Amino acid sequence: MPDYLAREDAPLSAEDWGEIDKAVVESARKRLIGRRFINISGPLGPGAQVVQNPKLSDISEDRIEVKERMNLTIPLIYKDFKLSWRDIESARQYGMPLELGPVIASADFCALEEDKLIFNGCDECGYEGLTNAKGCATVDAQDWKGTGNAFQNVVNAIERLTSAGFYSPYAMVVSPPLYAMMHRILDGRGVLEIEMIRKLIEGVFQTPVIKGDGVIVLATGAQNLDLVIAQDLITAYLGPEGMDHLFRVFETVALRIKRPGSICAFS
Repeated sequence: MPDYLAREDAPLSAEDWGEIDKAVVESARKRLIGRRFINISGPLGPGAQVVQNPKLSDISEDRIEVKERMNLTIPLIYKDFKLSWRDIESARQYGMPLELGPVIASADFCALEEDKLIFNGCDECGYEGLTNAKGCATVDAQDWKGTGNAFQNVVNAIERLTSAGFYSPYAMVVSPPLYAMMHRILDGRGVLEIEMIRKLIEGVFQTPVIKGDGVIVLATGAQNLDLVIAQDLITAYLGPEGMDHLFRVFETVALRIKRPGSICAFS
C-alpha cells in the first residue's frame, strides 16, 4: 500500500485491513447511484489534482470537435472515524470480528457526498451537477399524481433529446417520492407505470440527493459525460487519539459534463 495511507503505523493486521477495505467497497456499491450509469475514467492516481473538461461542439454544427477545455480541480471527499482501543484489543485477544460500524457509516457518507457532487454540483468548488448544468434541455413538468403523467413526461423528454441528436441509451433519475409514485397500475392496462417507462429508459434510479419533484433524463455515454476518479474510495490511518485510533475514508473524483444538451431536466 502507498506510504500516504500510513497503514503500517496502525495497530491492525493485514486481515483487519482486508475486512475494512471489503466493507468500504460493499457499502459504496450499495449506495452509489451516479456510477451505475456514468462512464468511469481513471483512476488517474492520488496525486492528480486537476483534470481537463473538454466541451464539445453542438451536434448541429458541420463537425464535432473540442471547442473549449476547462481545468477542473478534483475535489476531495472524506469522512473520519475512530476505532476504540478496547475494540481492537478485543478482536485480537478473543478472535472476534473487528467492529466495522464506523467504517461502514463513513463509507456511506462519502458515497452520498459523491452523488451530491454528481447531481447537485458544488457551489464552493464552482461545479455544476446534472440537475443544474447550464445548457441542458428542459421540458415542462406535469403533475405525477395524475396516472400516466409520469410516462407522458418521459416521452416528452425523450422526444426533446432525440430531436437534438441525443439518442439512447437513456438513464432517468428521480427523487424517492416520485419513484414511489411510478409504482402504480396504469388505468386499463394492468401494468405498473414504471414498467412502461422502463421500456423507454434503460435505467431508472432514485436518490435522496434529488429533492422534491426533481427529475432528469439523460443520454449516457462517455461522449456526453464521465466521472473522473483520481483516487477511488480507500481508508488511511491518521494516527492515535489518546488510546484510540483515527482513520479516514476518502476519494478524489470529478464529474465532467461534455455536452450539457444530453441532459433533460423537468422544470
